[in-house]
Amino acid sequence: MTRPPGAGDVHDPGQTAVDMAGGGEGLGPPASPTRNHAHVTRGLGYVPESSLPTGLFGRMFRSLDPYLPDSARIDAIAARMAEPSDAVLDGRLPAGYTYLGQFIDHDITFDPTSSLQRQNDPDALVNFRTPRFDLDSLYGRGPADQPYLYERTPGTGQSRFVIGASKGKTRGELDLPRDSRGVALIGDPRNDENVIISQLQLTFLLFHNRVCDWLTADGGTEHARQRRADEGVFDCARRLVRWHYQWIVVHDFLKRITDPVTYRDVLRQEPLVPQGDPVEQVRLRFFAWRHQIFMPVEFAVAAYRFGHSLVRPGYRLNAAVGPLPVVSPGLPASPRDELRNLGGFRRLPAGWQIDWGRFFPLTDTGSLQHARRIDRYLALPLLALPPALAGGEITDLARRNLTRGARLGLPCGQHVALAMGLEPLDDEELDLPDGGPAPLWYYVLREAELHDAGRTLGAVGSRIVAEVFAGMLAADPSSYLHNAPGWQPVLPSARPGEFTMADLIRFTGFGVRE
Repeated sequence: MTRPPGAGDVHDPGQTAVDMAGGGEGLGPPASPTRNHAHVTRGLGYVPESSLPTGLFGRMFRSLDPYLPDSARIDAIAARMAEPSDAVLDGRLPAGYTYLGQFIDHDITFDPTSSLQRQNDPDALVNFRTPRFDLDSLYGRGPADQPYLYERTPGTGQSRFVIGASKGKTRGELDLPRDSRGVALIGDPRNDENVIISQLQLTFLLFHNRVCDWLTADGGTEHARQRRADEGVFDCARRLVRWHYQWIVVHDFLKRITDPVTYRDVLRQEPLVPQGDPVEQVRLRFFAWRHQIFMPVEFAVAAYRFGHSLVRPGYRLNAAVGPLPVVSPGLPASPRDELRNLGGFRRLPAGWQIDWGRFFPLTDTGSLQHARRIDRYLALPLLALPPALAGGEITDLARRNLTRGARLGLPCGQHVALAMGLEPLDDEELDLPDGGPAPLWYYVLREAELHDAGRTLGAVGSRIVAEVFAGMLAADPSSYLHNAPGWQPVLPSARPGEFTMADLIRFTGFGVRE
């Protein structure tokens, strides 16, 4: 595979500068104290005014003019995005993939630098890590730099993750490791934002520990071939965990959310050499970089935010807990409210250990919850975020996303469709007030709503998300696709040569109800 030729890493420096020092007017500061999902990722706010040739963020469609709707237009569009109370909006995607998508987002926007470095480098356009599917949000800076995340097993040289317990210790329920204040001791604090993602983070911690056990079972003889000559148990386990996770990202998550035609066009089965066996290769048409891969703002601020439309108004954690919303609309965080929602940054309450069979297809019991379909509607709790999560005066997530897209000068959806050689949606299909251009985020959602009833993203959304995911995997020198294009999963699974989130959960044995 070769690096795609093409545009540089950031947009044209001649673009109109926009003051994003505060993350956009009304959007709050670039980084909130709780590191929640509403904060502006470091470096993102400065893309419109940067003149540097490299950086974390850039533009996929640099030649397109920005679309800058005013606040009245944004308010009018946001008013059409509230989920109707009488509509049946469930899709076919299992509900757990909503939060796997959030986990993936935190992985590719992980920020390992110190607070002092952030102060010295407010633009964060150079000293921010390259986005990769490498689980740095799980492993942090490793056992040497963050030893409190790990426990060492004497005599084996391996490092396993420390695991915590819930408030109900007598129940044997597990939680993230926490300090005396209840603060999670994990690689990325954002993965404690709500109970579902914190239990997902815990599942990946247990996955690493279980792979260590698998490698050392029966003296390690059965699986010794998985270890390279220079690898200890920890290094081998980390590589296998990362590669199986990468496989899940592109063969389970991405395959479920994108249009099948686009998916097969971006990830192709072709031989690397004549007469060779077909292996997975990446074909990119619009995502290109010159020196270092970057994250397109069309992806980060528009297309990948399709996940907000997947959020349900409430979830059942297990047979006894729920349905509860992820956040309580408009309410400030309070100990009195902790059992009324699935908010995070706290110890897991007794009896709240997750039943993953309600979120991923583990069994045929009929208890599986589904995400909302991909459409323009957002669940009501997201339209009145608590102040602690909103981080600014705009608490309506629809308005926040539309405002941020305008502040960053994203092109309209119709122009992106034309740039891809597609027929854009017309005014009647877009169903916007007074017609006109559609913000890219809204366009992606409405396109999906009209495409296959919102079961997957449409052509524009699928192309942006699939090319960014595949490009990141191809550009990562440590990925399975870069190191071993013909590699297939080796851990036990329902289907040999495949590996899904359901397989990962079964392998750990965590959250699996009999």
